[in-house]
Amino acid sequence: MLSDQDQIVENLKQLHMPTIRRSYEEVAGQARAETWSYEQYLLELLNLECETRRQNRISRNLHLSKLPPSKTFENFDKKRLPPKVANHLSVLINGSFLNRSENILAFGNPGSGKTHLLCAIGHALIERGKQVLFISCSQLVQDLLIAKKELEMTKKLKKLSRFDAVIIDDIGYVQQSREEMEVLFTFLADRYENSSLMITSNLTFSKWDKIFKDPMTTAAAIDRLVHHSVILELNVDSYRMEQAKNK
Repeated sequence: MLSDQDQIVENLKQLHMPTIRRSYEEVAGQARAETWSYEQYLLELLNLECETRRQNRISRNLHLSKLPPSKTFENFDKKRLPPKVANHLSVLINGSFLNRSENILAFGNPGSGKTHLLCAIGHALIERGKQVLFISCSQLVQDLLIAKKELEMTKKLKKLSRFDAVIIDDIGYVQQSREEMEVLFTFLADRYENSSLMITSNLTFSKWDKIFKDPMTTAAAIDRLVHHSVILELNVDSYRMEQAKNK
């Protein structure tokens, strides 16, 4: 016959509670020493299990996000942000815009910190339990073209829809061919009012005809993105240029 300890371990294995399985004896000793109630002891164990699962979920989502590890708020100079952008930060970090399927559109010259800012927000959202994907526009388009060629576009869009936010970096950096433009527009339309997009671009809306070629398609794409959005204008000098001058 199994001892009480062995039965506890076996039951915890079946219930998939590894943290409680590792900790219950140590916590029991602490509970006896500090005369905890049964409820206090149980609560401590459950808190340990929940926190471990939360941390594991964050680690898993961070790995899937493909976010650059270094682009967080820990090494981002918030003092460089224009006041209007800085005032929006707390709202963006809390993730409430995701509940409304709003988009974040960051515009500015190369080196102004657009990518770092959106990545830092992405890291903060993952800490809050959200799922985020970071991908360059060129890579996204190539992935979509492959999915279309293999007749798996619907499957690909469904996979991308699982992310609460998709960060598309440099949407105007590479001028798209018509076929590339079509799959990009399909993706933008699929996300419209369903999930959030976070986009960086060096091009103002008036130059987006270079991306989508056709004026009507350009207008339709902009309309979908702007309808529910927060626009961040980073009209600041290049951070990389500043560093070079300081050196």
